[in-house]
This record gives sequence, structure tokens and C-alpha cells, in this order.
Amino acid sequence: MFASDLDTTIEFLKGVGPKRAEILQKELGIYTYAQLLNHYPFRYIDRTRFYKINELNPELPFVQVLGRITSKETIGEKHKKRIVAKFTDDTGTIELVWFQSLKWVDEHVMRGKVYIAFGKPTVFNGSYSISHPELENYPRVATATGNLTLQPVYNSTEKLKKFNLDSKGIQKLQSYIIDQYLSEVKETMPAYVLEKYKLVNRREAILNIHFPKDVISLQHAERRLKFEELFFIQLQLLSNKQFRELKFKGQVFGTVGEKVNTFYKEILPFALTGAQKRVIKEIRTDTQRGVQMNRLVQGDVGSGKTVVALMSMLLANDNGFQACMMAPTEILARQHYHSIVSLLNDDLVKVAILTGNSTKKERVILHQQLESGEIDILVGTHALIEDKVIFKSLGLVVIDEQHRFGVEQRAKLWRKNSIPPHILVMTATPIPRTLAMTLYGDLDVSMIDELPVGRKPIETKHLFEGQRLRMFGFMKTEIAKGRQVYVVYPLIKESEKLDLLHLEAGIEQMRYQFPLPDFQISIVHGKMLNKDKQYEMQRFIDGKTQIMVATTVIEVGVNVPNASVMIIENAERFGLSQLHQLRGRVGRGAEQSYCILMSGQKLSKEGKVRLETMVRTNNGFEISEIDLELRGPGDLSGTQQSGVLDLKLANLVKDQQILYEARNTVIEIFQEDPTLTLPKNAMLKRFIDKKARGIALDKIS
Repeated sequence: MFASDLDTTIEFLKGVGPKRAEILQKELGIYTYAQLLNHYPFRYIDRTRFYKINELNPELPFVQVLGRITSKETIGEKHKKRIVAKFTDDTGTIELVWFQSLKWVDEHVMRGKVYIAFGKPTVFNGSYSISHPELENYPRVATATGNLTLQPVYNSTEKLKKFNLDSKGIQKLQSYIIDQYLSEVKETMPAYVLEKYKLVNRREAILNIHFPKDVISLQHAERRLKFEELFFIQLQLLSNKQFRELKFKGQVFGTVGEKVNTFYKEILPFALTGAQKRVIKEIRTDTQRGVQMNRLVQGDVGSGKTVVALMSMLLANDNGFQACMMAPTEILARQHYHSIVSLLNDDLVKVAILTGNSTKKERVILHQQLESGEIDILVGTHALIEDKVIFKSLGLVVIDEQHRFGVEQRAKLWRKNSIPPHILVMTATPIPRTLAMTLYGDLDVSMIDELPVGRKPIETKHLFEGQRLRMFGFMKTEIAKGRQVYVVYPLIKESEKLDLLHLEAGIEQMRYQFPLPDFQISIVHGKMLNKDKQYEMQRFIDGKTQIMVATTVIEVGVNVPNASVMIIENAERFGLSQLHQLRGRVGRGAEQSYCILMSGQKLSKEGKVRLETMVRTNNGFEISEIDLELRGPGDLSGTQQSGVLDLKLANLVKDQQILYEARNTVIEIFQEDPTLTLPKNAMLKRFIDKKARGIALDKIS
């Protein structure tokens, strides 16, 4: 929009003022008229339905009843004073009760008159009542905006309610602003897009999202505003991708040379899966185009992402460039380093590692070798982004579990070469397709959806607390075979609020069931010093301990092929994604591996679905889709800090079709008009330009 009345600060809206404005800003982030208009209802109450008194039950949210007030009396004194009225229809009688505004009720609510009473039915001493009902005269009088059959319900908070800004209070503000300023609402989307998908204009959508004429009008308004939300997310993401491809040249990896060929033909100890070959081919194609590659590789735990990353780094080396790999933790960085070194011959390439614990002497040598080009592949943590770390010629950056790094941290790696290096992002957290399109829509996405040949699926069992001795017996059987066991707890210490088995109690149980010297136990949790964690983990990796008792710190980064059993205590307390990640710590060797989910007898509906899903499937992508349905996108790993998923209406589970339509439309627009210079796309060009300057969608027309 151009500067308009809708840009006005909210305190100047009739009925707001400075104090209400302050609380609207703090609680809902509403500063302007436009932002209030974009605070949509989250549900609607159907005021066309009337209940009979004998149909009421306390499970109903809100009801409206047509009846007559047959009696009214004031009961009690001082703070216990209240007005109670008998309200009767042809099927029975309920009580209407008021504790506040008694003078007004006494003067305006008339005995013998017919009203429509609206409110939440409750039961007290076997009788139904409605506290503080809304009363309307019958028959209803048609009035201005706001008194409609589908009544909007708005999110509010306790602090807002103290200023009479409950749902009804917000509805009054919306009614006034729409009556006065609806004509100020400008269109944000090109006419040809609206026409293609038969979308209503923005003004009509705003009116009917707040005060729908009928159910059909509401559906049209919701579809239009959901499409708009998802369309502009995709426009922003794909314009970023378009901008990078037009602006940033990329190093051309034109040669598959000696290093890749030697590794693939002579060193690699196993055959690549079809999925690994497909992803490597996609990376090869990307790095020949002369533009910067930005590719996300998704792969389940143990699917072979490290080998794909290594072959990509060897491709960079073959073309005269260095490569680096950044991991979020030292444990994970060291695991990658050891995996790469164990896969390579010493003389093929020089691999080094840099972490926060690297000594000053090690750093001096490493910096020199890096600048001279002697180091081909550098693996490390955040230490890689330090200004002192200078590459001779950085051609490829691999980032593992990239959601754990900030945007600025990642950008520092881009700047370590005059021509930005190619970017390969890896995640072992399978991401639902719709979430990947909104979180990583500016990246090309590859999926490694096969496990290596010979890898046996992990068997998962769900046991209740009463079957604990059976679980201990199974542990002893596996340990007797020379295997190792993880036992994971949700808490370190006992909690007053949560009745859960905790790590400290678990250690006592373990020591009783598995006494020294026959059994050795490693203990790892988040409150330990890093060096102590490292020491305990190393003992387990080296096979000096048979059992690792831990919290979720081992969710990512421990690779022990000999560990064949994962036991998760109070498994119902964990999210699906986390359960799947924990299970992925086993099943890394040739032996059959097992995951045992321990839980109490009482399970919530969601807890039951999570555990049943884990027992039924090992497919991380299927699990991620169910996780999205259960939890929603905002709770999934790494999405909250993304800033992308500030969705007011759209739902990535229910609105997949709208998302696909929105994304495909944006792709078609950029195919036809890469720089958005056609007159019909002028509105979209303004959005991109203003978004780059931090201007919100509701200011763009």
C-alpha cells in the first residue's frame, strides 16, 4: 500500500488510546491499523444454530438458546453478590448468572421478555447455567458489520482481557476499522494470478475473513489469503535463488579426475546405492553450470550422506579447489573427520580438522598449510568461520545439520573466496516435503531415500513399565554376545512436576542389575564438562564400557557400529523426530539392532500415535510427515528461528495443494520474467525491492 490511513499508529483508532495501544503492541505485536486487520479470527461460532435447553451438555463450547426470562433476583451481599435469572423454553429451565455489571443487568434485563442467550453451558449441583451470557433481543435487528451469523473468535490473552480486549472487544475494533477503512485495502497480487485461480480480491477477502456473509464467502476469503501467504513466501525464496544465480558466478568443476576416480574405483569398500548415485549426479550437474550451487541433501540416519559429501569434496579437489565441512558440535566434527580419514588412502588428499579445542601450535601449522593449499579438505566446527582461517582457493562448503547455524555464521564461509564457493547442506532430520518447500525453498533439494546394501532394518518394540525385567534380560543377552547398549532418559534428576524415570535413578537400577566388575557403564549428560563427556563417549566407542546411560545429548554425533540396542525411557515424552534420531544411533553395523521404547501405562492419544508409528516404520520421511501433522511446523527442529514460517492462516498439512499451486505459479513467473521487468509483474517487483529493505507485505501495492 501507499502511505494511507491504514499506516496510522493503533492508539489513534477509536476505542483504543495509549494504554490499550501499548498492550496490543506487547501482547499481539499490533502497531498499526493494517496489522490489526491482519489479526484474523482463529475460528467462528455459528449463530444460525439454536439449542433447546434439554440438548445442552457441558462439552459444548458455546451455545445460543431462545427463551424467556421468567424470574430474576439478587442473591448474596458484597463480593458474593450476584443476579440469577431463570431462563425457560418449551423443554426446560436453566439459570443465567451475573457477578459483574449488576446495576446494568438490574435496569436492562427484563422479566417476562424473550431473549437470545449466548454463552458456555456449565453444570453446578446437577443444574445447567450460563455465566455472563450475551443477551440479544428477539427477533434480531439487522445492524452494521459485526452482528453476523458466523461470529469471529480472536486470540486474546489474560492481559488483554483486563483492558476489555477479549475476543468480543477485538471484534468491535475490527468492525469499526472495516466500516471506516475497508476502501483503503489495496490489491497485492497481479490480476492474472487472481484470474487463473479464481481468487477473490483482497478487499473482499479481508471483509469476509472477519465478518463472513456465509460459509461460502468465508471459504473464498480463506483460500485467497492462504494462497497470498504461501505465494509471497515462495516469491521471496525463489527470488533469492534467482538473484544468487544471476549475480554470483560459480566455480566450474569441469573435470572428474584422478581423486574421484581412484576413490570410487579402488578405495570405496562398498557399492553406492542408486539414491547416492543420483544425488552425486545432481551435484555434478550443478557444479558445471557456472553458477553457485545451493543444494540440500536430505538423508535418513545411516543413508550414506558422508560418502556423498566426500565425493563432492574430492570433485572440488580434482578441479584445483579446497573444500571444507562444518558440523555443529565437536563430537560430530570429529566423527566426520574420522569417517573421511578411514575411507581415504593417506596419499590421496590431505585432510585436517579444526575445532575450538585445537591447540595454538596446531592452529599455526594448519593456517599455514591452508593458505598454501597443502590442505585439501578441512573439517571443523564454528572455528572454521574465524577471520584467521584463510583458504588458498575454497571451492565447496559442506554444512551438516545447517539449522543449528545462524545465517550470519554461514555467510562468513561464503566470503572466504572471491567467487563464492558451492554450498552443499546436509541434514539427517528428514523434512516433510511441504516444510522443505517453505524452509528451504531457495535451495535445490536432493533425497537419499535408500539404505546401504546389507543394512538391516532396526526392530522396534514398545514395552510398558511392568515388562522392565524382560527388558533387562534382553540387555544381558545382547551384552553376552559382545554388543553394547544405549539407555536414554528425558531428565537428569528427579522432578517435582514430572513423574518420570530420571538418569540418576536409572544409573542406580543399572548398577544393581549390571554389577561391577563384569559390566562397565558410561554416563553422559548435558551438564557435564565437554572434556568429561568426550572421555565417557570415547570409552564407549572403544568398547571399554558395555552400557551408555545418557540424556538426549547423544541424539546426534555418536557412531558406534557395535552398539545394537537403544532403550528410550519414558519414550512417550519425546517427539517423533527425536525418537527417530535416537533410534538411528544403532543399526550402524552388520548385526541386527533393536530399539526398545519404555513407557508408562497411561498414554495420551498423541503419545500412542508416536509409539505405534515408531514400531510400525523405520522410514524417516514417513515419520516426518506424521510428526508435522501431530506438532505443526513451528515446533519442528530448527523452524522456529527461521523467520519464514510466520503463517497466520495457511497450514502446511491441510493446505498442501495451495502451496503447490503457489510455488508452481512463482516458478512459471520467473521462467517467463526472471528479473520481474514486465508491467504485469510491477507489483511483485515492488514486493521484492521493499522486502529487501524490511518493509512488510501490508505496505505493498
